[in-house]
Amino acid sequence: MRFSRVYIFFIVLVFGSLTIVFATFPRSRYSELEKRELAVFPEFSIDKLKSGAYTKAVSSWFSDSEPFRDVFMTASMHVKDAQALVMSDDNIKFHASEPAPSSAQKAIGADMTAAPEEEEFVNGTTDNENAKIANAGIIIVGTGDKTRALMAFGGTAKGGTGYANAANKYKEVFGDKVNVYCMVIPTAVEYYCPPRARKVTTAQRPVINNIFSHLSDGVKPVDIYNVLGKHVSEDIFLRTDHHWAPLGAYYAAGRFAQVAGVPFKDLSHYDRKVVRGYVGSMYGYSKDISIKNAPEDFVYYEPRDVKYTTTYTNYTIDKNYRVIGEGKPFKSRFFFRYRDGNGGAYCTFMGGDTKITVVRTSVHNGRRLIILKDSFGNALPGFLFFSFEEIHVIDSRYFTKNMRKYVSENKITDILFANNIFKAYSSHIYRSYLRFLEQSDHSIFKAVTDSTITDSVMQGKKHGHFKKDTTVVVKRKSSGDTVKSSGDSLTVN
Repeated sequence: MRFSRVYIFFIVLVFGSLTIVFATFPRSRYSELEKRELAVFPEFSIDKLKSGAYTKAVSSWFSDSEPFRDVFMTASMHVKDAQALVMSDDNIKFHASEPAPSSAQKAIGADMTAAPEEEEFVNGTTDNENAKIANAGIIIVGTGDKTRALMAFGGTAKGGTGYANAANKYKEVFGDKVNVYCMVIPTAVEYYCPPRARKVTTAQRPVINNIFSHLSDGVKPVDIYNVLGKHVSEDIFLRTDHHWAPLGAYYAAGRFAQVAGVPFKDLSHYDRKVVRGYVGSMYGYSKDISIKNAPEDFVYYEPRDVKYTTTYTNYTIDKNYRVIGEGKPFKSRFFFRYRDGNGGAYCTFMGGDTKITVVRTSVHNGRRLIILKDSFGNALPGFLFFSFEEIHVIDSRYFTKNMRKYVSENKITDILFANNIFKAYSSHIYRSYLRFLEQSDHSIFKAVTDSTITDSVMQGKKHGHFKKDTTVVVKRKSSGDTVKSSGDSLTVN
């Protein structure tokens, strides 16, 4: 009886304390863990009340913005990590007897004129690596400071044709006056996923092959698959973020320069910069404490011995990331310095996505490039300042001008499609790029509604490159393929 009373008292004390916390302490507004703004209390209307949308929004606000949200979530992660529970096929923890291999870094500044290897990339880096499946289709590989988070891919070998067709259409529209290139950027899971965790992801090489097979004769493929595969022992992908590392973009830029027939400088012509203690987006995606406990160096490279100016046109976006305003062009830096430990360090390049960027260099070769990209493409232009006299960087989600007019007025000679495979696989990419060709100048979205853009990426306003509503959920079909829970593909920008 006495034990029961103590137990009841303890339960009442805990729940009472939580009630006081939830009722009296300020609600959380931003989650550093999830890199997003949290739900706000909804505006009341009779129509929303009748439809049930109001009460649903209130419930979402209450659960999403609890006081000390990050503290409670971090504590929960510690408990789950300590328990290492095997709860389902989506929460599996594998253990291996051999530790992860520690490959020595190869020399930086390789000759980028050499042709890529003939053989296909074979994973030998994480063959015996520990692996577990965390939240939202994230694969956690390794232990300690070697821990790496990988986002599962769910495409089929027949996907991505829209991306190829977009490149074909641009070649058709601009003809022989403009060179058109197509690059598909693989993601880290293709190179670092252990065989025993392959059942939750699908191969990216067949998708890339399919995209290239649908390109017209006039479009030049930029195949970086094996180029990256040659350097997997180096830091070509970030361990704690869904993006590639600047070093990976360097090797990809070298391959593009080779295909385009423009000069390219190795890393001896760059200053190496480091942001220490970096933990990127995969901490919030996976909600796995081991990612937070394995910070990495974010290393990027600033070119020397080339003069350049950077001009920006900023866009204002609504809550659904549609452009509702356009600023006047202004000059600023291309590389933004972030302090050690800042989770927004990938925004080093141009400060984020929501803008047009124009870089004018001291090179005089008559070559003017447009890069049509997602956020992976942000890391490319900084390695091409020696290659083109102008570089125009345009995000696939934010562009308000007429592309035909823009290409003509700026005397563009080269157009590079550079998107990661998740984005390239999405049918939305085709429609976006076609819309650029036909839309009127200064095409601003006017009617603000409550609809949601399903293929957007997590973009917290604090850092500017994580979209707020990213949900990457892996479902299994009977065949074992993985697909997105909503829409037609997984999308990561």
